[in-house]
Amino acid sequence: MSNISTLAFVHPEAKLGKEVIVEPFAYIDQNVEIGDGSRIMTSATVLTGARIGEKCTVFPHATISAIPQDLKFKGEDSLAIIGDRTTIRECVTVNRGTASRGHTIVGNDCLLMAYSHVAHDCVLKDFVILGNATQLAGEVEIDDYAILSGGTLVHQFSRIGAHTIIQGGSKVPKDIPPYTMVGREPLTYVGLNFVGLRRRGFSGEKINSIQDVYRYLYQAGYNTTQALERIENELPESAERNHIIEFVKSSSRGIVRGNMEG
Repeated sequence: MSNISTLAFVHPEAKLGKEVIVEPFAYIDQNVEIGDGSRIMTSATVLTGARIGEKCTVFPHATISAIPQDLKFKGEDSLAIIGDRTTIRECVTVNRGTASRGHTIVGNDCLLMAYSHVAHDCVLKDFVILGNATQLAGEVEIDDYAILSGGTLVHQFSRIGAHTIIQGGSKVPKDIPPYTMVGREPLTYVGLNFVGLRRRGFSGEKINSIQDVYRYLYQAGYNTTQALERIENELPESAERNHIIEFVKSSSRGIVRGNMEG
């Protein structure tokens, strides 16, 4: 049985699962679905088009599924989809999609820290962390286990690979390949995300093989085309090697530059 405060507004057409908690002064609009065991805290706002999974927590003054801040938006139906066990902290904003994709997605087990913003048509996969005040422009894609430290600004259409970590205060104008650590100004590759990879069970052998790939991409003096050719011809095939190759080849914006200091 759900626990809904009499001081909250819940539209009669909203669909709430079992044991949902809605605290005083929360606002839940029509065409909203909230999964079992989720908690909508005081003064949070969940607008039309929101789909919130199970065991999520939405903290005070967060707003889920507001209309896009995109001048091309013409009022079309769209969604903001939040996966299971995701935490949305104070004053976070997640806008719903536009005709471009029709939805904004935040995956399972994510943490969106206070004042972060997820714009229209972004896709965040699972276990993503957005630090305080991190801002994503429209149609950004972020793969599993990526960490964007506080105050990161991400340009529209950028892609951020799996298991990456981005230094706080960074401006991200290009794609960030998987398994990497990036920082400095302007943003550069500074090495692998060794700590994150070890925490997630990557063996020393796998980490060394990933490092070999990035030596070709960033430290051997090749351009990207040359580096990819040599990686394919000279390094043993692995899931991680192939993942990096596919990411770089499919990058329309180009990948972040290498560290010119060594």
